Amino acid sequence: MLLRIVAFMALAYALGFALFLLGLGHPLEGQRTDAIVVPTGGAGRIDRGLALLEAGKAKRMLVTGVDPSVRPRELAAVYEATPRRVFDCCVDLGQEAIDTRSNADETAAWVRTNRFRTVRLVTSDWHMARAQLELQNALGSEVEIFGDPVRTNARFGMLFSEYNKLLIRRVALIAGYRG
Repeated sequence: MLLRIVAFMALAYALGFALFLLGLGHPLEGQRTDAIVVPTGGAGRIDRGLALLEAGKAKRMLVTGVDPSVRPRELAAVYEATPRRVFDCCVDLGQEAIDTRSNADETAAWVRTNRFRTVRLVTSDWHMARAQLELQNALGSEVEIFGDPVRTNARFGMLFSEYNKLLIRRVALIAGYRG
């Protein structure tokens, strides 16, 4: 009996990992939202967010998890292809977050302050499921979240690690641990 339970759990884990891999997704096209949120930490995320902002796909963009020493003008200098006026009018830097969960908390406060109803979450494809889970937990059901993954070539070890983090966080949420 114990062997069957272990075998079932191993099969469920493997199938879950396969579904996780199949769910990495593709960039979201055509959808307009009130806001764009970009957690720092992965190549192409900020570039994608800025391109969407310039294309009129949202009113404002939050870059969450920015190092406290970075100033808006310094970020604008790095992304010099984006006009300075876009940064001045429409890009906010969140400098409180240090991980995925605090990115979600920082984002939720920003979304509530600005009374946004729809948010486009731009993050790496391998990070999307957990980032979306954390953001949904922080925002509740009053805000609609659209995932817009940036395609990567993540290594197997990274995917495996991220899947385990996602599972652990889901179990924690199911058990009532929200923090």
